[in-house]
Amino acid sequence: MTETKKDTSSKSWYLQGENRVRHAGIAADGTIPEIDREALHRLISVKLAATGFEVPETSTQDEGVMKLASDLFRQYAEQSRLLTGHLAPVDQRIQDFVDMALEGTGEKVSLPEHRDMSGERVLNVDRYGIARELSLPDDPSINEYHNEQISSCRLRNGILHNPLNDRRTTKGVFHVADWGLPIPADKIAVPLVTYARLLKAAFNPPPDLKVLPYTSTWDDPVKTMVSLLVRPLVQPEVPGVMPEKRLELLFFVPGGCVANIDFVESIFGNAGNPHLPENDSALDVEHWTGTTGCVVLAPHLRTLRKKDLGLPHISEATEAQKTTGMCWTNEFELYNKGSPFKITMRDKSGIMVTILADNYFGYCKKECKTQISLTANVFGLAEEEHAGGALAFKTYSLGSHFYPDSRLIDTEHRFADAIKLLGD
Repeated sequence: MTETKKDTSSKSWYLQGENRVRHAGIAADGTIPEIDREALHRLISVKLAATGFEVPETSTQDEGVMKLASDLFRQYAEQSRLLTGHLAPVDQRIQDFVDMALEGTGEKVSLPEHRDMSGERVLNVDRYGIARELSLPDDPSINEYHNEQISSCRLRNGILHNPLNDRRTTKGVFHVADWGLPIPADKIAVPLVTYARLLKAAFNPPPDLKVLPYTSTWDDPVKTMVSLLVRPLVQPEVPGVMPEKRLELLFFVPGGCVANIDFVESIFGNAGNPHLPENDSALDVEHWTGTTGCVVLAPHLRTLRKKDLGLPHISEATEAQKTTGMCWTNEFELYNKGSPFKITMRDKSGIMVTILADNYFGYCKKECKTQISLTANVFGLAEEEHAGGALAFKTYSLGSHFYPDSRLIDTEHRFADAIKLLGD
């Protein structure tokens, strides 16, 4: 009788054949294939039409195909409308978490695809490279795009994105909902009802911010939220011992900030369409950490007022709220003084929903790594470190000025003395 040995190989979809190109933009031999922009434009037109948006005939070279498939697109859109309230598995896990956490606040917050027949649609970017094409107008004669949050221009070797804020500030930036896990002393605790209202506003950006750059020159530009599913690696594979483990992380951004999606997938890849069963983490538990994350990009939140977000007047605030600014004296005071911030809600199950009120690219990357850290702590057998470090070696300073002298001047500096002075 032949013994069957269990296969513990990761078989990551990032590394298998054509999936490498689809999910990471890298060919099987490690090279970067030439981008067929015309094919991407056709794919984008089909995706927009299938999602229910009107696509002008001049936006694609395959006008005949679009006309022939128009009835199919309308049928698909109608079926999607009838399925309003039915979420992809990862969306449902996030929605269930939000519902449970906010149950006692009196606030109901729904993910963009979880609306009551409102016609709200979300464009899912399910292939590497689509987000980059969506970052600029489809008109080949236009190589720039500008809105209040970002400026993008096409270069010979790619696209240059310049967000409104291109450097990170730390003072007063990190806020945490007062729920779930304990809040570190260096973070700002925020009432749960305030978090709920911020999340609701995050999912409802102003129309101008939702304009998709790719369609900005159309007579009727597409206004939508854009989503991206990524699967960051938490535990590498140990061949013959254990497979790799990944968390699932869902991004939502306004259409006008789709460049942030381009940046994120350039680092963490693209995990495909979350509606498809092959991309459902729960159906591949061998390679899933069991944790789920969500990041919502919402730079428009910097204009919200403290009073409208449910923060107390200073006469009713606690001493801690007075110290951290989680109260108001003037009803027109802006939350966090109108400055960029990030706020998160998480618990010991490893689910984390974060709002970024800034389109600084570094926040998107760092939030992915922060969620990897939480997963590593919850899942175990893994450690994520992104704070930097130092490796010290014994060295000598020979100075910068030299004079002819036969004597050796000993300054009595010792490596052991330095360690004693600096400590661990």
